[in-house]
Amino acid sequence: MTISHPIISLIRNCIAQSMVVSILILGVIGIFHPFDRGGLKIALVIICALTHGLAGFNAVSFYRQLEGIDWVRNLLLTGFLSCGPLFLSFCFLNAVAKAYGTTAALPLCTIAAILLIWICLAFPMFILGGKFAKKIELEFQAPCHTTKCPREIPVLRWYRGILPQVALAGLLPFNVLYVELYYIFAAIRGHRVYTLYGILFIVFILAVVITALVSIVLTYSQLSAEDHRWWWRSFLYGGSSALYIYGYCFYYYFYRSDMRGFMQTSFFFGYMTCICYCLFLMLGTVGFRASLLFVRYIYGYIKGPFVSGENIFLISRVWLHKSY
Repeated sequence: MTISHPIISLIRNCIAQSMVVSILILGVIGIFHPFDRGGLKIALVIICALTHGLAGFNAVSFYRQLEGIDWVRNLLLTGFLSCGPLFLSFCFLNAVAKAYGTTAALPLCTIAAILLIWICLAFPMFILGGKFAKKIELEFQAPCHTTKCPREIPVLRWYRGILPQVALAGLLPFNVLYVELYYIFAAIRGHRVYTLYGILFIVFILAVVITALVSIVLTYSQLSAEDHRWWWRSFLYGGSSALYIYGYCFYYYFYRSDMRGFMQTSFFFGYMTCICYCLFLMLGTVGFRASLLFVRYIYGYIKGPFVSGENIFLISRVWLHKSY
């Protein structure tokens, strides 16, 4: 069950999760004034910087549990995959705004202040969190022993393939998030002010719960078919709803909005790319963690000293029998 790959620790990176939860909580308690858009952006920058320490700790801690050795490479790769696409999108959109001479372009002093916060606060906390996790010896909590040789996977039906399963997994969470998409898109366009943080928080909780349940059901179905490759699939199950949201962006742009021109197009799809990327990481983490806890739970029913880690078919039957 051990996967010593540095990218797998990205699913334990909690920058996106912490930012979304913190912003929603601050919005619910009324910290943000409806007409003060600068306050929300400042809060995003500060919360992102403060959560880097926890993100570095989680990334290195999980990587070490998977028997990883090169934790420095893992830490840098995790930081780049988390913040690199967002930084590149910001540079591109700010360059477009500068070229068109709009007020959306940030002045040099603001850009320098953001870079100073990241260099002096976010990056050191990220490194310190990783070094602190390196000193703590944590073992992967496997509920039973596993074999060294993986079992051969039988031929599966087409609907048990990764693409049909991922496409199915994102439907229910997307239907929950679809309710608020119109108002969020209107706020991104700039002609409306978003104030429904309480409703958005409830929708967010429902989306997290449904994502976890869907990932558990599909992981159980996959393991019952004696396919033990559930690690990355559970992550894709959770993050697939973000792909649906990004696909809905094209429908909204062409059929529900009157946006035209390169600047409006680049800003709309640029912002939505960043939002969907964060949602993909966040909900993918939810799906993986829920599936991991579920696998530990059903494996925990096996009391023998040694069992085949891939023969989940018999294990699931034992779990169902004891559940009833």
